[in-house]
Amino acid sequence: MIRIADKQREPGPGMPVSTWRLRADAWEFLRFAVKRLALEGEARDAVANAEEIRRNLRALETIELYWAGFGQRYVRRIGELIEQGDPAGALDRIGRVVHRLRRTSVPGATEPTADEIELAEQQDDHDPRPRFEVLLIDETTEADRDGAHAEMRRLRSDADDFIYDLVIVPSADDAIAALLTNPGILACIVRPGFSDRTRQPLSPDLHATVDLAHAQAAAAPAAARSSIPSVQRVLRLADTLHALRPEVDLYLVAGAHIEDLAGALTHRFRRVFRREDQLELHLSLLRRVSHLYDAPFFAAIQNHARRPVGVFHALPVGRGGSVVSSKWIRDLADFYGMNLLLAETSATSGGLDSLLAPTGAIKKAQDLAARAFGAQRTFLVTNGTSTANKIVHQALVEPDDVVLVDRNCHKSHHHALMLTGGRTAYLEAYPLNDFAFYGAVPIDRIKQVLLDYRAAGRLHEVHLITLTNCTFDGIVYDPARVMAECLAIKPDLVFLWDEAWFAFAAFHPITRQRTAMAAAKRLEETLRSAGHAAAYRAQRERLIDPATGDPRDDDAWMSEQLIPPPDARIRVYATQSTHKTLTALRQGSMIHVYDQDWALEAEYAFHEAFMTHTSTSPNYQILASLDLGRRQVELEGYELVQRQLDLATSLAQSVARHPLLRRTFRVLTARDLIPQQYRQTRRPMPLRDGFSEMWRAWTQDEFVIDPSRVTIEITGTGVDGDTFKHTHLMDQYGIQVNKTSRNTVLFMTNIGTSRSAIAYLVEVLVKLAQRFERERASGERPPLEEGPAMPPLPDFSAFAPGYAAGSGLPDGDLRAAFYDGQRRGLIEYATPEALRERVAHGERPVSAGFVTPYPPGFPVLVPGQIVTAEVLDFMAALDTREIHGFDPVRGYRLIR
Repeated sequence: MIRIADKQREPGPGMPVSTWRLRADAWEFLRFAVKRLALEGEARDAVANAEEIRRNLRALETIELYWAGFGQRYVRRIGELIEQGDPAGALDRIGRVVHRLRRTSVPGATEPTADEIELAEQQDDHDPRPRFEVLLIDETTEADRDGAHAEMRRLRSDADDFIYDLVIVPSADDAIAALLTNPGILACIVRPGFSDRTRQPLSPDLHATVDLAHAQAAAAPAAARSSIPSVQRVLRLADTLHALRPEVDLYLVAGAHIEDLAGALTHRFRRVFRREDQLELHLSLLRRVSHLYDAPFFAAIQNHARRPVGVFHALPVGRGGSVVSSKWIRDLADFYGMNLLLAETSATSGGLDSLLAPTGAIKKAQDLAARAFGAQRTFLVTNGTSTANKIVHQALVEPDDVVLVDRNCHKSHHHALMLTGGRTAYLEAYPLNDFAFYGAVPIDRIKQVLLDYRAAGRLHEVHLITLTNCTFDGIVYDPARVMAECLAIKPDLVFLWDEAWFAFAAFHPITRQRTAMAAAKRLEETLRSAGHAAAYRAQRERLIDPATGDPRDDDAWMSEQLIPPPDARIRVYATQSTHKTLTALRQGSMIHVYDQDWALEAEYAFHEAFMTHTSTSPNYQILASLDLGRRQVELEGYELVQRQLDLATSLAQSVARHPLLRRTFRVLTARDLIPQQYRQTRRPMPLRDGFSEMWRAWTQDEFVIDPSRVTIEITGTGVDGDTFKHTHLMDQYGIQVNKTSRNTVLFMTNIGTSRSAIAYLVEVLVKLAQRFERERASGERPPLEEGPAMPPLPDFSAFAPGYAAGSGLPDGDLRAAFYDGQRRGLIEYATPEALRERVAHGERPVSAGFVTPYPPGFPVLVPGQIVTAEVLDFMAALDTREIHGFDPVRGYRLIR
């Protein structure tokens, strides 16, 4: 959400607009306003738009520098035609841009005064091939730019699968601005003749964001340095651009001595060319995009479907054999199409790769996914992240290993710990009692637990920590800081980040930094730097008693942001529900690995765990969709994610600013969801204030809010979240949401959300607010009253003595408790009333299983946990219709 020009048109004070939307809206407005001028001439209303037309043209003149195609000169020419009293000529030119933005052509459009470049642009509009953009950084004259465009078109061939357009900018600042504002750029060509500072009238927000990008690159550990100032200048820009958009390939076009430069420059540049090597550069650009476009497993599925075969193995549905000749189920083929049936096959039938032991198309698809998500290796999973979590736990955890885990994580982690026999030590997130759900686990709580284990002489037993990033409600950790401080206490700790709802984050310059894989890579680079080693030694002198060699008291360790030793091991795993936030069929998930000790410590166990939990008959259509989803985000992920974040912010703004809606609904912000001690920035919705504010928050704050999610507090409606979700949103208007609490509803945008969908949701919320107010005014709905306060969210009480560690530390034997809970002779049931009375008389009943209400969706009780009055109070106050593990007739299941 970047403001480009100082004099741009804005819809309201303090509400910036993303460039993609500003650009499209500005051209659409120009077409409307200039059309009125052309049709109505001197009509007062038409003339009144003149100043607005000039403001849009000024904004577009800056914006179009950063986009391929028509360019600044084209915008200036439109302005000249309007000033000369030729709105019809201007309208024709504006129409071509609007149709290009809509990805349509203009039938029969001609421009008798068009120059050669504009005629070439018109021909491009009719080219059906996929188009991408290439950034060229060089201080050039207008004639040089025209020559570069002409040379690009000369090199095109009818045999090329793709075409590209050039975005030519003169300075390093403009290059950063272009990568921030234009997501269609997939490659960047650097010529050493660029200047440093921009001459464009950028907004304060974009200026600040450009400066932040420079500062981030300058602060990062340097991978390459040169004694030649001109080379160092190029390296500095390359580092900045790579940190910003690592998916964009960099190429250098230099003059003399490129052989000597290549060694220093190839760290960041894919290739180095001389100026006369234009054809080789052209072919390299096309080939690189073809590599991104490659979807090997999807291609293999397509080839299999087209291949005539005789089926003499399992799967009667394969090739449509049991369907097309049937009188009764032909509607299966009619509904899904024959391609689905033609693509159904088995790994053992040949022709396609095996998910359990991939060597061909699946292996290549996994390698491409690892490249896209910044992992060392990636594994595709066809039965959801629940299974992915179990695979990782089984691979990494041995019986009696202590695992630190957020108690409010997905139930699959609890089940996995039960299966592995790891000793479970629950971490408590900060509670949001007013909204009946939890936040995240603060770093000081994690550090204190590790220090407690160290003090007890049991730190060596702590093996793994698993946290949810981001949470269902959109609270995002700073994984780099969490891992760094934990490794400072235990340098071989392993991390599992459950990123079920965060797969999209890898494809945005800001959100990427808080993904597990990006944090692991950055941490690895930091540990290798000389500056880090010096900082580590200085801190150890403060934290270690030189006389005894023992750590000083915990207060010293808790008061500083800890620095890990240079020899700490980076062992990081992330599980992602790709299907939740990116394009993939249901249950399509991925496991990403960044593990320095993979070969020695994890590889064999991981593959055994993968085969344990993965079906020998995986759904190939899910795998194909994961392959295509990866292709999509590599080619257009930034554009899709930025649009998603922008639309979510628009929704939040619409609710917060609408006079009727804000009387009934309240948008929860960082001030509501993150306690002040975990935030350095004070803006409630950083992205609303601009890219630079979001950047600062995501760099500095311990926790941030995923801006793609909008949590709305609905107390003003007089109904609970579950009723609002089902009765009002789903049943009446067909609006689907899948997360509510007692008094909140979570609206999640995704990369498929449209502006029309946001507009429809706002329209529905207005209708509901009107209805609630009308019913209260007529007496149909009683006036709002303060209901009974929701009891505080219960912390994990403790494991019962038979399962607890017994040393004052929190870990317990979840596995033993679970299997005791399966033995009929050890089990009893108690109704809530009877159980409350027993607790009041001092008993400490023990849960025999998991009790998980939906919502809020976390286990309130786990096997072996002591049932307390706080747990029973919370359960009694819930008005949810679905509670897993609770029998409505017999009550709670207990271990005798």
